[in-house]
Amino acid sequence: MQILGIDIGGSAVKAAPVNIENGELLADRVRIKTPQPHKPEEIAKILKKVAKHFRWSAPIGCGFPAVIQDNTARTASNIDKSWIGTNVVDLFSQSTKCPVQVINDADAAGLAEMKFGAGQNENGVVVLITVGTGLGSSLFTQGKLFPNTEFGHFILNGQVAEKYASDATRKKYDLSWKKWGVRFNKYLQHLEMLLSPDLFIIGGGGSKKYEKFSKYLDVRARVVTARLFNEAGIVGAALAGVPKDEN
Repeated sequence: MQILGIDIGGSAVKAAPVNIENGELLADRVRIKTPQPHKPEEIAKILKKVAKHFRWSAPIGCGFPAVIQDNTARTASNIDKSWIGTNVVDLFSQSTKCPVQVINDADAAGLAEMKFGAGQNENGVVVLITVGTGLGSSLFTQGKLFPNTEFGHFILNGQVAEKYASDATRKKYDLSWKKWGVRFNKYLQHLEMLLSPDLFIIGGGGSKKYEKFSKYLDVRARVVTARLFNEAGIVGAALAGVPKDEN
């Protein structure tokens, strides 16, 4: 089955049709700069443009940077506050004229890694952390997703965790890999205390520099890097885009 996967991020919207049986992209991905501010009507225009580019009239799956409940955005940490209370599925379905499913963006990346990447055949507790502008998260147990965890937003050392240990924070304060690695290790240790995971998967842009900070990580769980990298959000969004009556 082919589904158009769309990964909506703070800096760019990325998309490609995906074969959800093997996770392969079926065309070169498109990348469109996310309009500022990230208002609903502006993002909807981008999705219309993406669907037109691929001449798409089939199901679409979208990864979106918010808690999604009942097809509706409940948070807006890194997007315009006008998204809160917006029925994202209705908005995107109307703009693309296609059936659309929407999922939290980090949950989308997690789905991809669990099916085609570093989480394959893992039946214990798995936590994926995307390290970038913020800290995205997805949680799985026995291969099943527990949605909308948003573990980047709990309080750590007196501040929101992603303000303490994201890659953006490392760059903003020009932290050495050691200083930042110690911070990120505290973050993982806190998650380990809460969840006792068997495996941490580190994804996002920060995972590309894993060898720079891996020596500073001290947790009981295994720690590995994601395998799908920039394609995870697109592939996972496509997996989430399967019409509900076909799941």
